[in-house]
Amino acid sequence: MDTPPVTGAWREGSDPGRRRFLPLPAPLPLEGGGELPGVRLAYETWGSPDSPAVLVLHALTGDTHVTGPAGPGHPTPGWWGDLIGPGRALDPSRYFVVAPNVIGGCQGSTGPSSTAPDGRPWGSRFPLVTARDVVRAEALLADTLGVGRWALVVGGSMGGMRALEWAASEPARVERLMLLAAPAASAADQIGWAAPQIAAIRADPGWHGGDYHHLPAGQGPHLGLGVARRIAHLSYRSGFELATRFGREPQEGEDPFHGGRYSVESYLDHHAAKLVRRFDAGSYVRLTELMNAHDVGRGRGGVGAALAGITARTTVVGISSDRLYPVEHQEELAAGIPGARLEVIESPYGHDGFLVEWETVSRLVGELLEA
Repeated sequence: MDTPPVTGAWREGSDPGRRRFLPLPAPLPLEGGGELPGVRLAYETWGSPDSPAVLVLHALTGDTHVTGPAGPGHPTPGWWGDLIGPGRALDPSRYFVVAPNVIGGCQGSTGPSSTAPDGRPWGSRFPLVTARDVVRAEALLADTLGVGRWALVVGGSMGGMRALEWAASEPARVERLMLLAAPAASAADQIGWAAPQIAAIRADPGWHGGDYHHLPAGQGPHLGLGVARRIAHLSYRSGFELATRFGREPQEGEDPFHGGRYSVESYLDHHAAKLVRRFDAGSYVRLTELMNAHDVGRGRGGVGAALAGITARTTVVGISSDRLYPVEHQEELAAGIPGARLEVIESPYGHDGFLVEWETVSRLVGELLEA
């Protein structure tokens, strides 16, 4: 395989694809103190601004490209493409769909790979940004697009954290809310899953303390990022699925007794290699820290008080086999949000079930929008 890039981030001068950009008018105040200057949000839209607006929020390694083919500016096809389109749950002839790239990300919005005001990559200087900070920036995007109130805010995993923060921070602007495979606050187990991922990236000799973006191809922390992806992917899928799909079979043409791989190892290697070509290690670290910091109750009198203040008509969706954010997290959300409906999707696909089981998710989105 050819040399991996120093970062898989979208870079200045690259083809923008379908992205549009919003420079924020002032530095972004940060929950942890200080402010972030020169912030830009990348986003994509579908449909007419005159239609009811829907905000779609991506997970850790997602981006603005919810639907559409791979092509210039977009290295991969849309990650939730079956949800948007003619006759789909989010039909652009009926809804104005907006999908921003998270602050701290690497596909057009300001993040560690972006150019700071001094002309150098942010790198290690990029601060911790929380889900609450991100919502503050996305509210400015909504203002610019003329969206006073979202008909629906929907997100899974990290996107669900952001969606929950929208409903808690801006209750008057969220009419309906769908939270998929997400918690009210990240627990020790999730932070524990994240710790070796961050450690693997920081231990890579190509990390250079987070300041590697100026280096040539092949010299970034792609090995550490690949290890992080392997660990994460195990938490995204269920043990049952891996056992059923791979068992103890060796990879075709390889012998594990003589240096070869098992089939499941090849599967993880494949996903690691894909990610290093479309993502940035610095963004992976900072966004993982964003997820670790997630706590909707912080500064609001605790989780119970924060959830009780949500006014959106809410559907909470859990995946039966999710071992990253188990169903008890969604049960807590549904019990705490007034009038919330809980749906558990029976699926062998683990945490990734919120993406794989798109037919069920589409049905639930349609039902919520019609409610």
